[in-house]
Amino acid sequence: MKNTVLLIFTTLLLVSCSGEPARKKTQVTRDMLMNVNKKLVDRDAAEIKKYADSAGLDMKTTETGLWYRIKKEGTGEKATKGRIITLEYKVSLLDGTVCYTSEKDGLKVFEIGHGGVESGLEEAVLMLNKGAEAVFILPPYLAHGLLGDENKIPARSSIVYEVKVLSIE
Repeated sequence: MKNTVLLIFTTLLLVSCSGEPARKKTQVTRDMLMNVNKKLVDRDAAEIKKYADSAGLDMKTTETGLWYRIKKEGTGEKATKGRIITLEYKVSLLDGTVCYTSEKDGLKVFEIGHGGVESGLEEAVLMLNKGAEAVFILPPYLAHGLLGDENKIPARSSIVYEVKVLSIE
């Protein structure tokens, strides 16, 4: 019993004495990761801008970093969370590689605000109403992130969504 108490006391003493360096190490690691992330976000934004400029797209950005251009305003119902939206779409990479289309893969139908699609697309459709047509560019953190979709979209890829809203129910 005495040895157990001594072992517990010694362990607690060592842990408490090493807490400050561990916190500093954690903060340094966090700072390094934040810097790397900022550089990646800046690089993604520069690549998207280059693409948009070369494609002649006059685009705006949201606070989250979603790039968008409304090509045609719709006249029907407004997209809101909880509604079902049906889209014609084409998804491509910045290099022009087409990954998915409604023509080949079927229409995209989903309930807005309930996941199952890219977070950037969830944000994007809230700008639209029935009949609208738009182009959205989702940086990796609003698209498929570090891994891609493990099918046609590579890791850390920005994607271009060209959409037309067919219905909002």
